Amino acid sequence: MTAGVEQAELSQAASKAGSARVLRPALGLLLPVAIAVFWEIAVRMGLSNGRLVPSPSVIWNTFADLAATGELEQHAFATLWRVAWGFVFGVAAGTIFGAITGYSALTHRLVDPTLQALRSIPSIAWVPLFILWFGIFEASKVILIAVGVFFPVYLGVMGAVMSVDRKIVEVGRAFRLTGPQMVRRILLPAVLPAYVTSLRTGLGLGWMFVVAAELLGASEGLGYLLVDGQQLGKPAQIVAAIVAFAIIGKISDWLIVLAGTPFLRWEDRFSAAPQVEAD
Repeated sequence: MTAGVEQAELSQAASKAGSARVLRPALGLLLPVAIAVFWEIAVRMGLSNGRLVPSPSVIWNTFADLAATGELEQHAFATLWRVAWGFVFGVAAGTIFGAITGYSALTHRLVDPTLQALRSIPSIAWVPLFILWFGIFEASKVILIAVGVFFPVYLGVMGAVMSVDRKIVEVGRAFRLTGPQMVRRILLPAVLPAYVTSLRTGLGLGWMFVVAAELLGASEGLGYLLVDGQQLGKPAQIVAAIVAFAIIGKISDWLIVLAGTPFLRWEDRFSAAPQVEAD
């Protein structure tokens, strides 16, 4: 009898946990859905003509038309391809430079001032130079995105390495850990939380930089849809492209959180948004 009650309680707890995993991410949809419903009602009631900011129903129809012709898939894939490669190259360079600069005081004094100066250059300022160097094709766009991703990752890794508690390192030395063991058991866990955050920040800047890359010299991509909508006077297409950026960007950010969560389960900290999202 007692075993049956315990089994029922466990099943009920598992059911509640499963419902929470579904409901908690759904809470994030409440605000955008409420705004969309409010604006749709405002346009239908005549409070706004919806010419400059179309109603959600018009934007949805634009999405449907772009999807029916295959344009949405084509432009979204082109943008995703550029961001993915730019993210890979930017993360690789940012991780290497950040780790070396954070670990070596001499390298930090030599390299960091120059990188900090380059970091203050606006993204759009790189566009004409990269076009001259690499042409108007994919190389210049990918490199521009990689530059945007590089700096947040570089700063995050460098700051995390420099802020590792010296007492923890001394404990590792007291236990006579080898170099690889020190990295795996002490340095890597200490750096990972900041690293995941820097990856998310870098990805966000990558999405911003891809717009700058596609505004000039692109024949496809979501940024191209923005320019095309502006030139042809199609505000619904412009807003649809912006919404597509928001949706794809949020999904990619969620994937980073999901991938990083298993490596951060050891953390004992107050509840945070990324942990809730990944549950």
